Amino acid sequence: MFLWVLSWFACAIQLGFGILCVAAGLYYLAELVEEYTVIARKIITLIVWVVAVVHVCIWLWEDIPAFVIGTGFLANATCALLLKNFPFVSLSSTRFLSAIVMLSVNHYVAFQFFTTVYYPFSEILAYFTVCLWLVPFTYFVSLSANENVLPTTTPIVTVHNDGDAVADALSSKRSRRYGILSVFNYIFHKATKVMPTRTKTK
Repeated sequence: MFLWVLSWFACAIQLGFGILCVAAGLYYLAELVEEYTVIARKIITLIVWVVAVVHVCIWLWEDIPAFVIGTGFLANATCALLLKNFPFVSLSSTRFLSAIVMLSVNHYVAFQFFTTVYYPFSEILAYFTVCLWLVPFTYFVSLSANENVLPTTTPIVTVHNDGDAVADALSSKRSRRYGILSVFNYIFHKATKVMPTRTKTK
C-alpha cells in the first residue's frame, strides 16, 4: 500500500518536471522564432511539405478512407496559405478563419473515423500528432513573432538613449512581448514576486 501511494507521488513529481520542461522548451522556441523569422518560415514550409508527403503515404499504404486523408490534406494546404504573410497573421483574415474552420473539420472527421474503426492507440496518436497537430503547433509557437495580432501585450517603456534612434527602437522592441512570450513573462514576474529573496547583511 505504501509503495502504491509512493508511486502516485512520484508520478506527480515527474508530471511537474515534465510540464516545466515543456514550458521551458516552448519559451526557447518562441524566442528563436522571434529572432530568426526567416529561418522559422523555411522550417515551417518544410514541415508542411513533410506532412503532405505523410498524407500521401497513408493514402497509398493504409486503409484509411480517401475522404479522411483529403480533409487532412486540405487542412494542411489551408495552413500553408498563412505562410504568405508570415509572421504577420491577422485574426480576421479569410486565410486564418479558413485555417481554423478546416482544422476543426479535420479533427471532427478524424475523431468520427477512429471511433468507428479500431486502430491501436499508438497509431491513432501518431496520426493526430503528425497529420493534425504538428503544423498548427508550429504556428502557435511562431505567434510571438507577430506584432500586429495578439492583444496580449505589455506596456511599451520609452527609453531615451541620448537621441540615439536605433537604441530607442531596439529598447522599445525588447519591451514588447506577444503570445507565448507574454504569458511566460507574466508567469515569471509573478513567480519572482511570490518567491522569497535574500537580503545581504553587512
